[in-house]
Amino acid sequence: MSPTPSFSALLQRFFTQRLMQQRRASPHTIGSYRDSFRLLLHFAQARLGKPPTRLAFEQLDAPLIAAFLEDLQTVRRISPRTRNLRLTAIRSFFRYAAFEAPAHAEQIQRVLAIPSQRFTRAQVGFLTRPEVEALLAAPDQRTWSGRRDHALLLVAVQSGLRVSELTALRRNALMLDAGAHIHTLGKGRKERATPLTRQTVVVLKAWLREIPDTDDATVFPSARGEPLSADGVQYLLARQVAAASRTCPSLKRRRITPHMLRHTTAMELLQAGMDRAVIALWLGHESVETTQIYLDANLAMKEQALAKVAPPEGKLGRYRPGDQLLAFLQGL
Repeated sequence: MSPTPSFSALLQRFFTQRLMQQRRASPHTIGSYRDSFRLLLHFAQARLGKPPTRLAFEQLDAPLIAAFLEDLQTVRRISPRTRNLRLTAIRSFFRYAAFEAPAHAEQIQRVLAIPSQRFTRAQVGFLTRPEVEALLAAPDQRTWSGRRDHALLLVAVQSGLRVSELTALRRNALMLDAGAHIHTLGKGRKERATPLTRQTVVVLKAWLREIPDTDDATVFPSARGEPLSADGVQYLLARQVAAASRTCPSLKRRRITPHMLRHTTAMELLQAGMDRAVIALWLGHESVETTQIYLDANLAMKEQALAKVAPPEGKLGRYRPGDQLLAFLQGL
């Protein structure tokens, strides 16, 4: 019987062999799992007083994992959805460890038994057309960063690309001749082609003259020429939202995220009469059912449906006070 590998070796093999070689996980998935374990290892180091390379597998037990998840929510203020995402990465590693370290089967089962947290699914937020127009007009196009921000926001709103897809966009993914579109390798390693409007093509052609003329050039780089991070996109969006709120006051009362621009694309398509299946293909959804959230959030469509329904005949009745003694008992 082969000896049980150390935790350090097991975690490295999980990433290099399991995720990269066997599952061929996307860079997005690998990055998400990497961030989850970075947070876990920092927490374990602070709690146990040991550097990550010296941690023993049995020290990462269910109580430690549960304490880590609780710390994420109470200290870092993450949402239940993000907490479940971190737990998914941990579960994936422990399922792999069940085959590589069977001696720790009982410990592994206890970790796998940690439940996901239920949460209220809020309606998706999206921008109205006046808010979109104000946001696109906000960047100062006399500056390099302003022209970049304008092009990025226009592509985000028109294409519905995810933040990870926007930041990873390379010059050779843009087809700006006849049948203009963006070729994307998205979530779940799914390829898709997203069509571009004439106005977006004009803006992109002008912007491409300001970045290196190589196939692998980053379309939306930072000032140092590196790909923007997700935080970088959030920062520039917040800056442009603040500028746009001067002419569109409704933006002041809202927290606008990059993902909300993707929701805005979906709502524009839905209100234009696009079928759910087409919207799912456009956005790269795994299932048409995912697109249902936009139907749930579309108040205008609900109001149109209400207008077509014959209202039931209601009768206004007179108020008659109930018995005082019964009212007293009811209030106890």
